[in-house]
Amino acid sequence: MSDLHCFKAPDNLARQLERTPRPWRSTSRLPTLWLATLAATFTLFGCSPSADQHASSKVLKIAFFRDNTTLVSLDPFQVYWLEHRVVLRNVAESLTDQDPETGKIIPWLASSWNISANALEYTFQLRKDVTFSNGTRFDAKAVKTAFDADKAFAAQLPATFGATYLAGYDHAEVVDDFTVKLVLVRPNAGFLQATSTTNLAILAPESYAKTVKERSLGAIIGTGPFVLDSYTPESGLRLLRRTGYAWPSANAQNRGEAHLDEVDVSYIPEESVRNGQFVQGQVDILWPRAPFSEVDTKLFQSKNATIQSRSLPGPALNWYPNTRGERILGENAVRQALQKAIDRKTYASTVYSPQFPVVSSLYDTTTPYYKSQNTKLAFDPAAARKLLDNAGWTVGADNYRAKNGKRLKLTYNLQGAETAGDVLIQDQLRQVGIDLKLNVLTTADWAAANAAGNYDLTSTYMTRADPIILQTIIDPRSANSSTVATNLYTPQTLPKAQTLFDAGMTATNSEQRADAYGALQDLLVDEGSVFPIYERVWQAATSPRVSNFRWTAEGFALLNDIELKQP
Repeated sequence: MSDLHCFKAPDNLARQLERTPRPWRSTSRLPTLWLATLAATFTLFGCSPSADQHASSKVLKIAFFRDNTTLVSLDPFQVYWLEHRVVLRNVAESLTDQDPETGKIIPWLASSWNISANALEYTFQLRKDVTFSNGTRFDAKAVKTAFDADKAFAAQLPATFGATYLAGYDHAEVVDDFTVKLVLVRPNAGFLQATSTTNLAILAPESYAKTVKERSLGAIIGTGPFVLDSYTPESGLRLLRRTGYAWPSANAQNRGEAHLDEVDVSYIPEESVRNGQFVQGQVDILWPRAPFSEVDTKLFQSKNATIQSRSLPGPALNWYPNTRGERILGENAVRQALQKAIDRKTYASTVYSPQFPVVSSLYDTTTPYYKSQNTKLAFDPAAARKLLDNAGWTVGADNYRAKNGKRLKLTYNLQGAETAGDVLIQDQLRQVGIDLKLNVLTTADWAAANAAGNYDLTSTYMTRADPIILQTIIDPRSANSSTVATNLYTPQTLPKAQTLFDAGMTATNSEQRADAYGALQDLLVDEGSVFPIYERVWQAATSPRVSNFRWTAEGFALLNDIELKQP
């Protein structure tokens, strides 16, 4: 690899940035101008692997959806973009892991743990055979450094993605070289699960001496089976196998070094280009953001590809209403009618395929404590019409409803472009007399409209394999947008929802959490506070030469398990 002139991470990155002004620290979102300059610089230093490297049968090539240079970060604590999180899961590891089938928390860098009776102290016994990729020993001091650094960063930038995972965390205590105690000031029933996530992965102490910008762009040292070798924003990155690796998660089948020598990732925004590369055999794993169409699925399967599918844990793709002020959705009958007027089964089969799962709650089915709301979400346009008739919304000559001279018109704010699914629901609501306006906005305008409450319906989501993630969206006390979180409740519903959020957060056993989150799902659907639209299924197509692709609980993959068949 000496013939390559790529921009290297993490070591070369630090030297390059030493020549720049001291890091900007006012927000976790890097300035657009700085990123534009940086992208040009990385393009200058970046390169593509040489042909002889790609000839190796042990080089896995992945084509992802586009890169994100607005929320760019390869720092586990800051990382937001799903595609970045997939990569990081194979570079930086966590104290625990989560079984993707049962949701149970299982050992990883910690071999065992104990939780105090008051649920405020988590004592972890650490493995003694782990090292970071720079040779530094993994021990209790390294864990303390990581958690304390993350806490300090969260205090400085509370909107950073990892901050919610540390809710209630106060400090770490080194009990001995391989025992560490994490102390909370208030109960957080999701904290143990948080220690399994990519966002609370442990980096070497040297990584935390780097700046925010340096870590964001790849100056990270982990314990994982791969090392981040280079990263070129909007183009791609390269992972290299780590020699001597031998401490995988209990989820992994391969207990030693990765079977692969290298993983080359490309970020390709254009669907046709990604698909073409996969069909032509230039890419081993095709991993877009949106599920495949039925046509593309059949094409890939005709090439003997396998379609890997898993619902992403956390909320489904939900619409959230604005019930405040004089908004139409403040009226319960309209919310109930809207819930019944959406044909979710037709949505799944028409927009995606007849085999696509139909959403059945406000959580996806892979989320612990998911509870089916299937009966309540059944398509019933006759009942929707009756609700609106009884509430005084009469049908006019144009087939839309009105009351007291006010048209039954709802504005749905969406980002970028309307989809076939949006248009389909628009037509479904038209059938019961509801006029749905699809208001397409830029990301900046969409966020501004949400903050100002200028919408009737909006949507957003986050991914985490614990129901607590919903609080980041719809609990006004902790939500990223307190306006959206407040507006979706009627004044009577909000205190009920927050009582259930608190019950789920402070529960001391699984049964209590199941009761709290089950009741929360009932409440939000019954009150029309949330309108589930579709299950957030993530799909990847793997070529015939790829074997042993398996999903993690977060919806990622352990790349050290993957093997490539000889061509």
